[in-house]
Amino acid sequence: MTLPPVTDPFHWTEEPWGAALRCTPLERLAPHLFTTRQLRLSGGDGWQALAGSIRVDPARLVRVKQVHGNRVVVVRADAPLPASAEADALISDDPSSAIAVVAADCVPLLMADSRTGTVAAVHAGWRGTAAAIGVAALQALTREFGTRPEDVTVAIGPAIGACCYEVGTELVDAFAAAGHARHLIDRWFIAPPPRRDDPPGTRSRLRLDVPQANRDQLVVGGVPEEQIFSTGLCTAMHLDLLTSYRVEKADAQRLAAVIRAPGRRQ
Repeated sequence: MTLPPVTDPFHWTEEPWGAALRCTPLERLAPHLFTTRQLRLSGGDGWQALAGSIRVDPARLVRVKQVHGNRVVVVRADAPLPASAEADALISDDPSSAIAVVAADCVPLLMADSRTGTVAAVHAGWRGTAAAIGVAALQALTREFGTRPEDVTVAIGPAIGACCYEVGTELVDAFAAAGHARHLIDRWFIAPPPRRDDPPGTRSRLRLDVPQANRDQLVVGGVPEEQIFSTGLCTAMHLDLLTSYRVEKADAQRLAAVIRAPGRRQ
């Protein structure tokens, strides 16, 4: 299989189970990866293989039940692993554990703090993005571990792009009701010009750029823009390697984003 090109500084690596994506600036701070559909996560064997790639005991690969909200779970080196919880982000300072989220069009975000060595894994669908789940994780890092936003590096994994994500105007209303600035909403919701073969008077469907919305929210939250990196891969455009719930519906698999804290630096 020919792997699709990715934006610098992402690169493909070969794992025992197939191709994975890593981000070089984030790799310097914390072990991490984004999986492809070559790793089937529907059974325990897939998660065990993923734990091997991130070098943790499978029992210490921490996940949550994702509910499209903005709750954050904390994994501490000096505390028992959290019991099963409903959340869409995890933060950790524990180098003996890894934290993971799954997605199939939604935006997976991985974060690492260059000063404290703490990390975050975030699942951001449109509802979580409207609720600013990425910023909630950033604020939790600050509150729980003393993170400064300017020390954070972020990798945005494969997600459905504005090229393929048609939405209704009710989503614009939802983002406005959540308090997002109008100029940002206008930036995130795109109305392409009508096609030549469209009947006169046809209105273009809105398209939502969820990766860009998460990037902008983190920049407003204090993360330097030059420390946020995106793969540029649309899940709906690369179904041979990725997976898309919007296209595949119930047949869609899940991709994982996983990261492990390297340990406290100071």
